[in-house]
Amino acid sequence: MVTRCLQRAPDCPNSRGRTPEEKRTDTALAVDSGPARMPPTQAESVIRSIIREVGQECAVHGEIVSETLIAFMVKAVVLDPSNGFNMDRTLMKSDVQNLVKLCMARLLDTKNPSLDTIKMQVYFDMNYTNRVEFLEEHHRVLDLRLGSVTREITDNRACTKEELESLYRKIISYMLLRSGLGSPTDIKTVREVTAALQSVFPQAELGTFLTLCKKDKERQLKELTMIVTGIRLFNRDCGKGGEGIDDLPGVLHEAIPATLQHIDDQLEKTQHQAYCYTAVLEKAADNPLMKAELQPYMLKEALYNIRQCEVFLQIILSDIITGAQEVEMMTKQLGAHLEQLKMTVKSKTAVPTSQVFPIFIALSTLWTSLQDETVAVGVLSNLFTHLQPFLDAHELFFPERVMQQHLNGVTVKTDMDRMKEHMEDRVNVADFRKLEWLFPETTANFDKLLIQYRGFCAYTFAAADGFLLPGNPAIGILKYKEKYYTFSSKDAAYSFAENPEHYIDIVREKAKKHIELIQLLELHQQFETVIPYSQANLRQKVTHSVQTNLTHWRRENCSQVYPPKNTSTQSTKEDSTGVPRPQIYLAGLRGGKSKIADEVKVNLTRAVDEN
Repeated sequence: MVTRCLQRAPDCPNSRGRTPEEKRTDTALAVDSGPARMPPTQAESVIRSIIREVGQECAVHGEIVSETLIAFMVKAVVLDPSNGFNMDRTLMKSDVQNLVKLCMARLLDTKNPSLDTIKMQVYFDMNYTNRVEFLEEHHRVLDLRLGSVTREITDNRACTKEELESLYRKIISYMLLRSGLGSPTDIKTVREVTAALQSVFPQAELGTFLTLCKKDKERQLKELTMIVTGIRLFNRDCGKGGEGIDDLPGVLHEAIPATLQHIDDQLEKTQHQAYCYTAVLEKAADNPLMKAELQPYMLKEALYNIRQCEVFLQIILSDIITGAQEVEMMTKQLGAHLEQLKMTVKSKTAVPTSQVFPIFIALSTLWTSLQDETVAVGVLSNLFTHLQPFLDAHELFFPERVMQQHLNGVTVKTDMDRMKEHMEDRVNVADFRKLEWLFPETTANFDKLLIQYRGFCAYTFAAADGFLLPGNPAIGILKYKEKYYTFSSKDAAYSFAENPEHYIDIVREKAKKHIELIQLLELHQQFETVIPYSQANLRQKVTHSVQTNLTHWRRENCSQVYPPKNTSTQSTKEDSTGVPRPQIYLAGLRGGKSKIADEVKVNLTRAVDEN
């Protein structure tokens, strides 16, 4: 049984899965021209030109950088007030040259935790889709793949005996392809499906089938496929068939625990790394010599990086746990339906179709869901694998031996340790006349409130130059302008409450200098007029409730789950538009001896103005 609990954010109805091409274009054009600025078409052309130039210059220096990452970096440079860009006027040639130069400097600084965080955020946003959207897209693609086979059947005008036999064989092939239970070229499997189909839809009924309208034919094909699949699953359970049908429940129950444990172990290591960074930063704050040696701003950027890793790992882990729970429930239902069939059929020579057909369809539906979970777990496992280089990069930023030297004599506290220290140190409501404070015992759904800054202490971050400390909801949650804030201590809560707007402004200005904070701290709404990137669907999937902050340290957990099979799926969305067809080629995805994947991306897409 799964005992670990992770609170998931609700799926947003406006969020949909996008193809890499859609996301790349969406992000690349995500610089708002705004009022009294250059026309949108002109701004778009300038931005594309800048992106191409930066990409070419990076290539000259041996760095192949994606257009998406360049677009992200352009926004980062423009947002940073220290760079002096004014979005209320048209960019001059000198501005463009300066922008390219600054982007180049940041993109070529490969040992920068901030750049690594941005790369990680771009990668995750381009490759992660929540479970519901992913499965919907997966089914849509399967339907597309079956489109030509379906049309061959529904548009068929068979008349002769040979033509009808050919049509029947096509229906059998369709059933195998839709169910995914065996190959149309395997003789034993084809014979088994043929026997099952003949028992419910003999070839003699093809005449009636051909008189139906196209939609009714499609509907009957799907229903017949489910019934035949249910028959085959029942026969397999009785030991009388099941050619080409894998033991999905068994496979999944053997493999997901290993996948889940692997991710959970990495999450624990990631959190420990965050605790170490936090402890060293606290020590450096009181030690000027150590502060000069450490470059605290770099360490804070590394802390942002590892906290972002933690968020992404929690998202993946949460999805896999949800899948494991679904599989456990479906496996029980599968067993119950099979037992019900056995009791219904027993030794009877004939059973009314009204009794067994619904059960066959239910069996097929459950099996399809198990297939979906297999694919979903495989995709999530692959996503985790591709996050690994970002996790390994911390050894380059701050080697373990260096960290251990600075940790001598320091107590490394976990986030939960810090919460326990102030668990009884609560805000006194009587000290505030105009501010509203919320507490667990007086607030409904207290653990589901959406906390600002992903639950980190608002005051500490603003007052300590971007230092991340977890807030403690037990101290009291401040409700200010319909938003909720937590604090690491009672003193921090009181200080923030004296002038909330002051500290909120400081956080916003800090995010302009470190664009990775916009996603990490969920500040998208504050930058919507400048960065439409806030519409990216990632922020609508991340876990950001108090419940997660309080529960993800519970290490006692186990789960019955399943390993990804050697299965692949094409889940991109194929659309057409009036711009040149993207031609992008990737190399180096399989990696090599290096722990960090050396991906080479070559973009041969023609410019819009060349089309």
